[in-house]
Amino acid sequence: VVKEKNRMGECPVWEERENALVYVDINSQKVCRWSPITNEVQSVSVDARVGSVALRQCGGYVIALGTRFAFLDWDTQAVTTILELEQDKPNNRFNDGKVDPKGRFFAGTMAEETAPGVRARRQGALYTLFPDHSVIKQLDQVDISNGLDWSLDHRTFFHIDSLTYAVHAFSYDVHTGKIACPKLLYHLEKEEQMPDGMCIDAEGKLWVACIDGGRVIRIDPETGKRIQTVRLPTPRITSCCFGGKDYSEMYVTSAYDGLDEATLAKEPHAGEIFKITGLGGKGIPQNFYAA
Repeated sequence: VVKEKNRMGECPVWEERENALVYVDINSQKVCRWSPITNEVQSVSVDARVGSVALRQCGGYVIALGTRFAFLDWDTQAVTTILELEQDKPNNRFNDGKVDPKGRFFAGTMAEETAPGVRARRQGALYTLFPDHSVIKQLDQVDISNGLDWSLDHRTFFHIDSLTYAVHAFSYDVHTGKIACPKLLYHLEKEEQMPDGMCIDAEGKLWVACIDGGRVIRIDPETGKRIQTVRLPTPRITSCCFGGKDYSEMYVTSAYDGLDEATLAKEPHAGEIFKITGLGGKGIPQNFYAA
């Protein structure tokens, strides 16, 4: 549905109040918004790689870019820093993020590659930004903090550290926002490649985007089994969310960075955004950052 190609399209969020899909292109340092009505993509350029975007209750967005949390005012394009983190790790940046059921913004970091396929291990962390702008560190020694979401009963937090090739489940205290007691939920099979972004549907099942696997997979958290696979027409599938007027459509982002010229010539859809219909299920609306 979005032909405008993204170097590293990520973190799609359906914004009901704008009837639009908001997402980031990490490596182009842009926050983007696509209208299915006009088919137009608008974007705001920022001064660092932007890993995630989330809706803000009072309008505009909260973003995680470079190693800082910030607010983005869409109309003025102003970016206001809330807090800087990890200033001792100049090679780190924020990656995926999402707002929890109580309006707190969870986002994690990762080390950038210093050469193709080379990155320092366990340099990342997972943070929670509270509505009063305070921050706690939830996880340490993470490789690539990635996809995240919460169970429908708000008792479980799901998280992907991509280089574990797995989805983990944590107990989650909705009152404090704290997570604890990680356990392995699903380990990806070889052809599924590496897990990236993730979202939950209205039945409480998880959808995981498989980067370099060219697919999204549906996992049942109760059984830890994969129950569905949807293949996409390009390999670097990065994230997914539900949207549309009744949240019955799935939007899927992709990337073209990381593909060599020969592969790119064979991958005309790399970096585009896709819509999957006919899944038979629905998603749930995104939470708003409560400040």
